[in-house]
Amino acid sequence: MHDLLPTLPGAINEALGSIAYFMPEIYLAILFILVLVTDLLFGRESEKLCRIIACAGLLLIARQDYRQIELLFVSGQVNGHFFFTEMLLLTHTAIDFKLIIDVLAFAVLLYSGWDNKLSSHPKGLSDLYSIAVGSVFGLHLMTMAVNLLSIYLSIEMVSIASYLMVAYRSENAFSAEAGLKYVLFGAACSAIMLYGISLLYGFGGSLNLFTGNLVYGMMQVNPAAVSVALFLVLIGVGFKLSFVPMHFWVPDVYEGAPTPVTAWLSTLPKIAGFALLLNFLKPFIYFPNWTAFDFRFYLAIIGTITMIAGNFAAVMQKNVKRMLAYSSIGHTGFALMAVVTYLPASLSALSFYLAIYGLANVGALALASYFANVAQAENLDGYRGLGLKYPAASVCFVIVLVSLTGLPITAGFNAKLLVFSATYGFYQANHNPLLLTLMITGALATVVSLFYYIKIPLNLFLRKTKDAIIVTEKPYKIVFFSIVVCVLIILLGLWPGLLINKM
Repeated sequence: MHDLLPTLPGAINEALGSIAYFMPEIYLAILFILVLVTDLLFGRESEKLCRIIACAGLLLIARQDYRQIELLFVSGQVNGHFFFTEMLLLTHTAIDFKLIIDVLAFAVLLYSGWDNKLSSHPKGLSDLYSIAVGSVFGLHLMTMAVNLLSIYLSIEMVSIASYLMVAYRSENAFSAEAGLKYVLFGAACSAIMLYGISLLYGFGGSLNLFTGNLVYGMMQVNPAAVSVALFLVLIGVGFKLSFVPMHFWVPDVYEGAPTPVTAWLSTLPKIAGFALLLNFLKPFIYFPNWTAFDFRFYLAIIGTITMIAGNFAAVMQKNVKRMLAYSSIGHTGFALMAVVTYLPASLSALSFYLAIYGLANVGALALASYFANVAQAENLDGYRGLGLKYPAASVCFVIVLVSLTGLPITAGFNAKLLVFSATYGFYQANHNPLLLTLMITGALATVVSLFYYIKIPLNLFLRKTKDAIIVTEKPYKIVFFSIVVCVLIILLGLWPGLLINKM
């Protein structure tokens, strides 16, 4: 005990000096407590108030994120700053990812109350909003974690919140089953990842990826043992990214979860997972003479298989949410193309791609909620003939699907073009045939995606139903929300520099 006393003042000063770089997360903690207390004070009547507080708070936190860019420049730390005893690393890329997460979280929470099935929950949605804010806190940590301990804790924080969100409609057997599958699969992946982390700690004698001797210590160990340990860690990361073969939980969970929760799971943990993967790979990519494990080789193979599996499986789906689930797996494979190159241009392209994918996917699932509300349409056959009855929502659905496919003049086209350009530039430098295979697979996967995305407009506008369509009350809030999403998609398709130049 006495040996620790001399180090205590320095540790306190280091912690106090780190607070300036942790302000958005402090605001998130305050917001979590505020939403929780509001729910306790007002009970069942607090739902709208909790949503207003959560959404307004996320916008304020996004503003705090943006101010951190200025903080790095003013302090002369444009390459990043370690804080909290080097557990976390704040970089411009991490700030970009945090901004994307906060904006998408705001969008999902904004429309959550407009989903009839979710809003009919007897307990209300106040608990869901507090869980979501707590999840955002964990997502922020994932974007900055550079210590094996902070990596594991941040992933578990997000996982626990995700389990609760999936099974939120516990009175529904399908939702409860989805939650149980998610918990079991997540617990297995967590245990495997923790075992991999323990092996890495045993090999390197350190938990810190950047400043300890972890990577150097791993170089002294048998490459086969190191490869096994790294594979185990990648299994845990792959659970969040849902790449093959860690994708089995996705279709059932996305279909069984409430649609706004599906929108959350298909975007936010995936985006934070990519940020975490970038941080994890960086010391190995740039360490001199690292030969124990070729990350680019294995990630290229995983990306290729993931694009093939996700897109071809989506073609065979009849349920809209299940189809979008396999689509999200395919998008993960495409985004891995940017990770494989790991250049400044590809990292910027990845940030833009994930932002546009997240925006379009949230829009698509919001419209899936809309048609489930007005016509109880869950499967593709249920969309027959609805295009002329609900023209605004149907046209918006077409636009977001065109963006997800990656066709002009939408932002999705620019996003895929940037990823292809960065990958092709890297291919020209080293002429790796695996990169060429990855690009060809990405192009073919884009063509295949057109075959399943087009099924929705085909049923909306060109196929008729024998049953009489009864036009019920139209939830205009979701339509207006979707129009805003479509306007942003087209604006960023015509002027991508509005967003790219800020990344």
